[in-house]
Amino acid sequence: MILLELFITFFQIGLFTFGGGYAMISLVSEQALARGWLTEAELLNMIAVAESTPGPIAVNMATYVGSSQAGIFGSALATLGVVLPSFIIILLICAVTKNFMQLEPVQAALQGVRPCVVALILGTAITLAISTLLGFKSIADGGFAPDIIGIIIFAVVCLVGFVIKKLTGKKASPIVVILISAALGMILYSL
Repeated sequence: MILLELFITFFQIGLFTFGGGYAMISLVSEQALARGWLTEAELLNMIAVAESTPGPIAVNMATYVGSSQAGIFGSALATLGVVLPSFIIILLICAVTKNFMQLEPVQAALQGVRPCVVALILGTAITLAISTLLGFKSIADGGFAPDIIGIIIFAVVCLVGFVIKKLTGKKASPIVVILISAALGMILYSL
């Protein structure tokens, strides 16, 4: 039963999310927490791992959640569920017309969806920042418990990104940022 539930849940997430993997984070978070598949701490760790590993974040998240609930079969079905809607939609679009994306109604619909995607990504980023860096869960849980080390790592990574941008004119490589964050985490959290 859990295998079918994983497939259906991630199929729905894949079907109703526009804007790629980052837009899916809020839906995956909502479903995983509501179903008790992950705790909030596990969810934050999963997002960090999914972001740090190669591949699309939505696929990584689906694989992780599926694996945590039903092993290899769960990871396979959750991953299949999250990618199948996009595959089917793109296949249908290609079959119907090669110039579908150039149609004015399609362009208008995509223009309308973009602000929603930005809001979903921004909302998730703000929620993660408040929860991770400021330690806020709820007022009933005592309010804020800032993670000073996390805030320091965040500030250092922002500073490094800013310096690299000023010196090279290019944004810092995500790989460099992840490696710096991991090294700082290993050093500072082990003190």
